Amino acid sequence: MRPGQRGLCFVRMNNNGVLVLDTYGRSSGFCIDPVEKKPLYHFLPGSAVLSFGTAGCNLTCRFCQNWDISTSRTIDTAGTPATPAAIAAAADQHGCRSVAYTYNDPVVFLEYATATALACRARGIRNIAVTAGYITQGAREDLFSCMDAANVDLKSFSPDFYSRQCGGALSVVKDTLRYLRIRTNVWLEITTLLIPELNDDPFEIRALVDWIASELGLDVPLHFTAFHPDYRMRDRPATSITTLRRAYDIARERGLYHVYIGNIRDIEGSTTSCHTCGHTLIRREAYDITVWQLDAQGACPKCGTRCAGILDARPGSWGSRRAPITIPS
Repeated sequence: MRPGQRGLCFVRMNNNGVLVLDTYGRSSGFCIDPVEKKPLYHFLPGSAVLSFGTAGCNLTCRFCQNWDISTSRTIDTAGTPATPAAIAAAADQHGCRSVAYTYNDPVVFLEYATATALACRARGIRNIAVTAGYITQGAREDLFSCMDAANVDLKSFSPDFYSRQCGGALSVVKDTLRYLRIRTNVWLEITTLLIPELNDDPFEIRALVDWIASELGLDVPLHFTAFHPDYRMRDRPATSITTLRRAYDIARERGLYHVYIGNIRDIEGSTTSCHTCGHTLIRREAYDITVWQLDAQGACPKCGTRCAGILDARPGSWGSRRAPITIPS
């Protein structure tokens, strides 16, 4: 890039021959959420998470649900200053068990995310990456070395979809998923946003599910979430519950232990069951946990099968609240 020129993400620029992140230390806002909203259903269920992001993205998804942040071309979008130490202190003060790097992809603000993650770890607070997983090998190791959990968007199982709709490559995301599962101890969950007539074909869903089962394992939770018309894809209808349940049924029939439906109210599609005996372990309504039947070791009380995840003896009590906060600069 020429001096002063910015990259596709907009937030990195050539500053006198040095590539800099000029949103470092600034956020698009801070909010306390239920961890289930990330979505993570097997990582400290019911707990509060401090969520924040910056601006910009390294993909160009036409269906982006946070496009006002990810496609921003003004640094003012990330106008709230906060140091990594201040974010960690705020999470501690508000009783958050973790901090989530979200809204836009932490890949884009990697230096800020990792510095904050290290400040959080010093206080015993865990870290969550909500990411599209579009990241190269060296940066992949830098980011995930200080994360405890990740929800990765697997946007489609079609290379053509990634190229045409996202400006990216499926192969890179698959590499990230394999890396997380095989090379790290980061708790992994996957989200696929189902878009009518683009990535909801049963054949493609079977291929996606079979790849997860064979390459990552049957116990990786998979969330099918509902699309709503937005950004450059306002001509398509919202995803129907019929489409979501069809995908859910395919994934369960092909052996995945934990499959969920999101962005739409569906109690069955939000319930965690024992994969051995079918006993209900956790029931959710929206993001509220209404039934908890795991024993103190995180196992099914009926058959003794352990539920995969990072689980406390009892769930948190944050519920469905969403609480924006201000962090002193």
